Amino acid sequence: MSAPAGAFVRASVVASLTAIEGTHGTINAYTAVLADRARARADALDRQGDGGRSLFGVPFAAKNLFDIAGLTTLAGSKIERDAAPALRDAVLIERMEAAGAVLVGALNMDEYAYGFTTENTHYGPTCNPHDPTRTAGGSSGGSGAAVAAGTVPIALASDTNGSIRVPASLCGVFGLKPTFGRLSRRGSYPFVTSLDHLGPLARDVRALALAYDAMQGPDTLDAACAQRAIEPTVARLDDGIGGLRIAVLGGWFEHHAGPDARAAVAMVARALGATTTVDFVAAEAARAAAFLISNAQGAALHLPDLRTRPQDFEPLSCDRFLAGALIPAAWVARAQRVRRVAAAAANALFGDWDVLLAPATPCAAPPLGSEWITIDGRRVAARPNLGVLTQPLSAIGLPVCVAPVFGATRGDDAHLPIGVQLVAAPWREDRVLRVARALEKAGVATVRAP
Repeated sequence: MSAPAGAFVRASVVASLTAIEGTHGTINAYTAVLADRARARADALDRQGDGGRSLFGVPFAAKNLFDIAGLTTLAGSKIERDAAPALRDAVLIERMEAAGAVLVGALNMDEYAYGFTTENTHYGPTCNPHDPTRTAGGSSGGSGAAVAAGTVPIALASDTNGSIRVPASLCGVFGLKPTFGRLSRRGSYPFVTSLDHLGPLARDVRALALAYDAMQGPDTLDAACAQRAIEPTVARLDDGIGGLRIAVLGGWFEHHAGPDARAAVAMVARALGATTTVDFVAAEAARAAAFLISNAQGAALHLPDLRTRPQDFEPLSCDRFLAGALIPAAWVARAQRVRRVAAAAANALFGDWDVLLAPATPCAAPPLGSEWITIDGRRVAARPNLGVLTQPLSAIGLPVCVAPVFGATRGDDAHLPIGVQLVAAPWREDRVLRVARALEKAGVATVRAP
């Protein structure tokens, strides 16, 4: 065990808490700040020394659908305020702290993770650190904004239809949605049990990989968690991309991307030497399946409250859940079959390619309150279509890393980032992290201070 580190961790935690206080009035990323807990843990770690722990002294925060001992798990809602406080931390928080990290707060989100903008009527909207008049994305907007604003280097979040990748793209940070079932979900509030993923966002690829590695591992008490051994990725980050076959996803992912999103993909493709475009022909069907399953399963979870206290939901969430309650069971069963067909189509692509590139969002962050966005000349509803490029991949559970790109946007959006999805076959998180690291080293994927 190494020598005690003096007051290193205390200084790191105090700097994080100071940054949270300094940005809260502008960004509104946090719904709870755990100052006393964080300082006490920092002092304990300083007495112990690092002990070889990979995240020693690193502050992090978690979306408020993760259980945090002593706090009520809000999941962005008003209704859950009535619930008892959590008795223990979520499994992933425990694993982060076992690696030496220090939890400093809980983060804002869309109610029950159903949304792409984090314009929460109960706790206020989370603003984009690069332009507080713009959305941070959702539903993990607090997680993306907290990292982009520099309050923590790592934040934990969930991704059902794109809720890690949309904020990563709009806030300009790295985000990893692992393979479905890779990380334990025990101790998190569910949205759609057959689609929910948990994962990290971070300011650099090494931090992203360190967090991911720390959270890996079997959990026999989570039926959805694949009982796989830990497969470390950090040691392989700098292996380079030699031998990896990389292509660009066209079709759906080109037609539903605006010019800035396509420009970002082109920048990344040039840097990686990717010259071939391929089509995931089942993308539209996979997105439709994700919509149906999300609506129906989400509605079933909240049906008792929809019947007795609909006025306590956000209006848009309530309407979506009520619509989901009316979906016939046969449609949901058919949507699950479509997912299997889509997964087979994707696996066929990965017979020829190791990593596929696609835009993460159709455009850069729109202004808060936007009802509409324009995608390649088409005017479409903003809230559902910020996830138009992430949902097809969520539906089949593929691992995806978002690489943030600056310099692709133009005009009034020129100061804003936009992300590119790096997609691999199931259980190949190592490949997307290696490609993200290569882009970071080349200066193509970067995280910039607001």
